[in-house]
Amino acid sequence: MANRATEEIISEVKDLFRNYLKEKKHRITPERFMVLEEIYRSDGHFDADEIYFKMKDNKSRVSRATVYNTLDLLVDCGLVQRQQFGKNQSVYERAYSFQQHDHIICQHCEAVVEFCDPRIHEIQQMMEKLHGFKINDHSLHFYGDCKNPDTCERKKEMKIKKMTKLTMN
Repeated sequence: MANRATEEIISEVKDLFRNYLKEKKHRITPERFMVLEEIYRSDGHFDADEIYFKMKDNKSRVSRATVYNTLDLLVDCGLVQRQQFGKNQSVYERAYSFQQHDHIICQHCEAVVEFCDPRIHEIQQMMEKLHGFKINDHSLHFYGDCKNPDTCERKKEMKIKKMTKLTMN
């Protein structure tokens, strides 16, 4: 569902992040902006180590700690969302200028399908009226199993290989 961000979006998020860092009196460093750009040039969901190793493979000299700390700052300023799909490890996704969506997660291979259904927004509006709330955000996750067990097994094997690669580096 999420495509790479346009150069215009990347420029906007850089400005927003710079303003956030100034306002919160954090240092404005090139490494933080390198992490931000890597995230907005990527597709889909990712974890901190995936961003770190992708940057390392591209010869970026960003430490793992910088990636983790920058992700925390980006979540705090609303440019990245942290998701927990039933595991201990957080995954992230871009949050700026991307359509609200929800997730279906395979409990076997951990595949994530994003979807958008306008009826969910209607339910949100109805709940606001019914309960006297102003809902600012929501998170909806459905958990199940992929319909095709062969495909699911291949995805699970690919995930295991990927995790093995990450732990070996």
